[in-house]
Amino acid sequence: MSSDTITIPRRFNGPPDSANGGYVCGMLAQFVEGPVAVRLKAPPPLDTALHVERTIDGALLRDGDTLVAEARASSIDIEVPQAPSYSAAEAAAAKYRGFEIRVFSDCFVCGPDRAAGDGLRIFAGDVAGSGLVASPWTPHDSLTESSGLPDASGSPDASGLIPPEIIWAALDCPSAFTFPQVPGVSVLGEFAVNVEGEVHAGEPHLISAWFIGQQGRKRYAGSALFTAAGERRAIAKATWIELPPPV
Repeated sequence: MSSDTITIPRRFNGPPDSANGGYVCGMLAQFVEGPVAVRLKAPPPLDTALHVERTIDGALLRDGDTLVAEARASSIDIEVPQAPSYSAAEAAAAKYRGFEIRVFSDCFVCGPDRAAGDGLRIFAGDVAGSGLVASPWTPHDSLTESSGLPDASGSPDASGLIPPEIIWAALDCPSAFTFPQVPGVSVLGEFAVNVEGEVHAGEPHLISAWFIGQQGRKRYAGSALFTAAGERRAIAKATWIELPPPV
């Protein structure tokens, strides 16, 4: 990839004034070969040309002098639970706590205020008796358009293939709903994803996520993307950091 800049359009926000963490991680990951882990260091700005610096170990993303994220090659060693049924994912989505507790209700991935075809509308709720949260997801045609790279055409992919940054984004937010709501806000600290197969627009999929463990203010969770028939397409491991509530 020859580009040395990334621009995150406003469509792909997480919090109101910064980009969705999974989306940014997925963009930077494309500058590193193989399975990649990305650590976020600062809120990624929207509609801003961010500089990519390639390193021996991976890549850095900078906004002027501010380090926004750093990527490195990294394998994912987690046990992935069997996918719930598609109908179980549908039932779980109806219990999505984001309908009642509206923290980032305009988030590109999990915001209920985003219209169908604009946001992903992935609403991960509890799957009864499983320890999982899950949601159905049918990627919209508009998601096949390349977006943040300067050499992108901006045209839909005729094959209907969903680009990797969208897959990373889809795997991000569901894992935040594997642990209880906290008084403050939890933000994505590090994200590792392995895309294992193609994902096409218009085809029903489901995403599941599960809690792995906790260390201080850090919470670890896994997530996976499956076809409606239960064939795995991607896995992820997330580190979430609990920020103290404002005083």
